[in-house]
Amino acid sequence: MSESKVLSVEDLHTSDAKWVKLKKTTWRDPDGKQRPWEFATRPTRASGGVDAVAILAILRSESGAFAPSTIIIEQFRPPVDRYVVELPAGLIGEGESAEETAIRELEEETGFKASNIIRTSPLLVCDPGMTNANMKLVTVDVPFPERLEMPAQKLEPGEYITARIVEISKLSAVFKEYEKKGFVIDARLSHFASGFEMAETLRQMQP
Repeated sequence: MSESKVLSVEDLHTSDAKWVKLKKTTWRDPDGKQRPWEFATRPTRASGGVDAVAILAILRSESGAFAPSTIIIEQFRPPVDRYVVELPAGLIGEGESAEETAIRELEEETGFKASNIIRTSPLLVCDPGMTNANMKLVTVDVPFPERLEMPAQKLEPGEYITARIVEISKLSAVFKEYEKKGFVIDARLSHFASGFEMAETLRQMQP
């Protein structure tokens, strides 16, 4: 299989766009002055008001056979013309909850089946200066009685996703390996790894 790459870029009229629309709004600042703003929207938003989920899967051994781990994915993202390392994610379907989407998308993209939901974040925005796209981060529990095994993915046609298991404590070191290969790291995944490291640093600083 050949490596993915962007072949051309051209302007797209918003009326011809399927997944993203460009809008112009006028807002009033604290001084009462009206100001224009341009931003992108998702026309696929369901009636529940949430666009998508990102999934943090906690892979854990019930017997202590392996360290707490998670699943990350690699896929080519044309807007940045790079391979990106990120959390499993997906759009929420009409009539579907964030938790239902998380369980479904995790199994499709990685093959793992979550046993239960650990927590669901409040509504989150990723780049509020550029888009009104929003999401929720759903953390799920994936326990194993003994050995950790990689299941088969259930990808749809046209999906090219590589799943990888990584120990949570080693995420930052793995990111450095990816950077050397020209990959970029999704901010949400990076923030999680940074938060984990900071929590460990603060724990060690306690008297």
